[in-house]
Amino acid sequence: MKKGKCCDFETCLMCRMVLKEWKSAIDHYRRNFTAKKGEQIIKEGDPVTGVYFVQNGNVKVHKHWGDKELIVRFANNGKIFGHRGLGTKSSVYPISATALEETSLCFIDLEFFIATLKVNHDFAFNLMLFYADELQESEKKMRNLALMSVKSRLAVALLQLKDQFGLNEAGQLNLELSKQDLAAFTGATYETVFRMTTELVKEKLISLSGKQISIVSEEKLRSLTYESRFH
Repeated sequence: MKKGKCCDFETCLMCRMVLKEWKSAIDHYRRNFTAKKGEQIIKEGDPVTGVYFVQNGNVKVHKHWGDKELIVRFANNGKIFGHRGLGTKSSVYPISATALEETSLCFIDLEFFIATLKVNHDFAFNLMLFYADELQESEKKMRNLALMSVKSRLAVALLQLKDQFGLNEAGQLNLELSKQDLAAFTGATYETVFRMTTELVKEKLISLSGKQISIVSEEKLRSLTYESRFH
């Protein structure tokens, strides 16, 4: 990763929530990097050294799932990752993180991050809420993997991507995602997701243009996710 200043003290949760007087300490301890597309930032099983904030770009947070890869979530502008390694019983990262495009990052080492939490109560409280939301999403994802069809999980994944990244001027999901990564986010094999994607196109729920995906009928796509409500 290439070093260089990129933090604006406004984008990430930490900078928005800490005391104004604490920002000079962040400026002293932060380390800014730029990761290239495809560059691995964290490797699952590595010792925990700190946390990362995305200033600009997109990172996939993923882990081994049997012999496959499962994408837990995506971290784009302002989002944190690496925090799953924090805890009294954890000393290694339980996830990996890889840049999906050229991404500007801010790294905060573990000791200073913990000190920041102890001093800045608003930040600690909001991080706790983030942890709670993330836990609920993780539990929902595990339930969906067990109970929902691949087609329904694909619909859930596409709607989540729309909610997080929005749409570009052409009405397409505002990110380029390989079919392998879409399969890893859905929690299915590439071949199965390819078949289900083809079905959604034939049913005119979505349309494809290269790696770009457009949601043609959000209402019908959302109806495929209803089965999760009955389990």
